[in-house]
Amino acid sequence: MPGSTPMAVVEADDALWQEYQDLTVRAYGHRVEDVARLRAHADTRVAVRDGHVIGGGLALEIPQFFGGRPVPGVCLAGGCIAPEARGSRLWSTLLEERLRPLKEKGAVLATAWTASTGYGHRMGWAAPTQVYSWTVPTNDLRGVGDSFRFDIVHGADDQAQEHQQVMAGDWNGPWQRPSWWATWQQAEHPGMTHYCFSLPGRTPGGLLAIAFDRDPAGSRRLIVHDFWAASTEAATAMLGFLGGHHSRIPTVMFQRTALPPVPLLQNHLRHAGTASATSWHPWMLRILNPAEAVRRRGWPEDLDLALPLTLRTNDDSPAAPAPMLLRITSGAGDLIPHSGGRSELTLTPRQFAHWYAGGYRTAASALLDGVRGEPRSVAQLVRATAEREPWMPEYF
Repeated sequence: MPGSTPMAVVEADDALWQEYQDLTVRAYGHRVEDVARLRAHADTRVAVRDGHVIGGGLALEIPQFFGGRPVPGVCLAGGCIAPEARGSRLWSTLLEERLRPLKEKGAVLATAWTASTGYGHRMGWAAPTQVYSWTVPTNDLRGVGDSFRFDIVHGADDQAQEHQQVMAGDWNGPWQRPSWWATWQQAEHPGMTHYCFSLPGRTPGGLLAIAFDRDPAGSRRLIVHDFWAASTEAATAMLGFLGGHHSRIPTVMFQRTALPPVPLLQNHLRHAGTASATSWHPWMLRILNPAEAVRRRGWPEDLDLALPLTLRTNDDSPAAPAPMLLRITSGAGDLIPHSGGRSELTLTPRQFAHWYAGGYRTAASALLDGVRGEPRSVAQLVRATAEREPWMPEYF
């Protein structure tokens, strides 16, 4: 729309948000129910030009676990640009304006699910891990584990929810789930039910959230929406419980966010090659305030590190990198300006976010991704975040 007045990004009132809801139907090709469901819990902003809403989105202020601690962040959802306004490079401006007030309120990182990973990379976002859903024959899980040792309780009580948050801290990325999480998920997945697994007299060691629907061929299948296990015994019992549905349900599908990124499933299948994987667009992470993100994150108690490094503005910026010193000791970290000595590493914002999430499992993978530095220094950097793997079980 050349020659139009500039776009303004404003907080949405009822009328503007209704106009945005109508826009999302045109942009997505279907109704996006969360645009209405999550409004009460979100910062909602729209882009207005020539008196019309041409874009917008939701932002959920939710801490995420990194290094075992909740870090203040914002999760972006339900965003779009009007089809007639695309191609004029408005998305980056809209994104920055949606994030600006939340950065001012203390958000130090941002997360989003997006198919536009290349565009995100150029703006400093990283995709720390691949995302798959897994489908297996139910019969292949039959008899996997002795679930009879575990007390299996239908429903999730407050104790189980509290223990889920303890297990969430074992990974990089899960939400510190807000009070409205369960109600929202129940509306998203009608018929979803929960099961808690615990050894007699113990706290819950496993949590399942499952529902039923039909696969593309019309057969019934079981959908796993949440799979939280505190031990291999609990995980095995949970898989065996799912296999117990074999007489009526041909397949089990672990939804794209339901299974932790470990060889958990493959190692318990009765037959090789029966699991099928379907890739999905990944969750992406951007660090809004690197120094504060380092300070708020958890770190290994036994790590003692002082590493000079430089952070570039972005992948292709001509601006000089900022010299910094990363210090980690006794489970605490900081990132401070550093003017003396030679920097040992150079990272772009995307690489910094990838490292922060634990996405680099080895120095070799970091070097192949373009992190600049001596292999010894890169290995030191990677060890700082390799204690936990990235996993985003919440899809929003």
